[in-house]
Amino acid sequence: MDRITAVERALRSATPDALPRALSEALGLHYGAADVTLLMADYAMTILQPVTTLPYTMEPLLVHTSAAGRAFNWQQPHTEDSTEAGFVTVHLPVSVRGDRIGVLSVTLPAERLDADTERELLYIGEVLGHEILVCERDTDLYLQARRASRLTLAAEMQWQLLPGRSCKRPEYEIGAQLEPAYAIYGDNFDWSTSADHLTLTLSNGMGEGIEAALLTNLAVNALRNARRAGLSLTDQAYLADQAIHGQHQGRQHLSVLLLRFDLATGATEIVDAGSPRMWRLRSGKAEQIELDAQLPLGMFEDTLYAAQEFRTEPGDRLVFVSDGVYNVASPAGERYSEHALARALTSTRLLPASQVPRAVLHELAGHRGVIEADDDAMVVCLDWHGRPAGAQ
Repeated sequence: MDRITAVERALRSATPDALPRALSEALGLHYGAADVTLLMADYAMTILQPVTTLPYTMEPLLVHTSAAGRAFNWQQPHTEDSTEAGFVTVHLPVSVRGDRIGVLSVTLPAERLDADTERELLYIGEVLGHEILVCERDTDLYLQARRASRLTLAAEMQWQLLPGRSCKRPEYEIGAQLEPAYAIYGDNFDWSTSADHLTLTLSNGMGEGIEAALLTNLAVNALRNARRAGLSLTDQAYLADQAIHGQHQGRQHLSVLLLRFDLATGATEIVDAGSPRMWRLRSGKAEQIELDAQLPLGMFEDTLYAAQEFRTEPGDRLVFVSDGVYNVASPAGERYSEHALARALTSTRLLPASQVPRAVLHELAGHRGVIEADDDAMVVCLDWHGRPAGAQ
């Protein structure tokens, strides 16, 4: 049995709460690791928190200034000298299909770290990511490790509803983030891919607290139910509209933007139901895309929706923002203008899609200043590559 297989077997046979301990023992035995630390990215994507038993005693690391954060941000191994002479620490991204989960930091003798070992440890980091997602069904350990503070109940409901915060396949890359991360209300995003299509849904919630979270839960699950039944984009909107109106009789409604991309051609169907706004960055130029606005979901009974056609070209970056972004005011009362948003999208054009939402929201926080946010802010970034030549 080779050492990679041995480590994989140790992870798969460990109890859900014991992954870090099993990994530490296996890497010590087969790679000579002197120290192994699993760090989880918090909900705000600003710190990496070590996974230990409660109460936590190890200090978190900042994503933007630490060596581990460098591996997390760029999704590449990063090596630094250890505090112990003769040892090095290699930081490895832990992710699943582009969804960044955290970092695995391994300290081992310098002479034992070569290109083959680094490649093997990088693969082990991917295996660990998959195991964490499976084990989260049966333990709270990893979800607790993501928290720098307590979530509101509404935020708890919203985070459990999300598919992830990033996703990657040859045709596209997605990055998404919600703020305030520990107290979000009703903004939400969802996606699903098949062999031929990507469906992306973005909702701009109405209300605050539990009411907003319950409304969004109803809408997202109604849309998923219709999508999984194989219905068209317009029928998905219609059935979700009926579900919300049937529950609330028009007293509450939800703004939603639905998109369905053909992975082979980039042909895109869009249903704009009082949507979050859509921007496109093409050839370095940022512009807002004007869509055919229709009624929000749940406002009136028996609303019929129509899809409009759009073409997404390889190299396009699409960015979607909720009103919690473009309606934010500075301490002087100045709105975060379209010009400011266009400048933010242009200045982040070299960042990967997974980092764009955090960067835009960071600039937004600077505009808002010390004023506490009074609405959710959602940013979703989609980089469209198109289907590679010869791919099926």
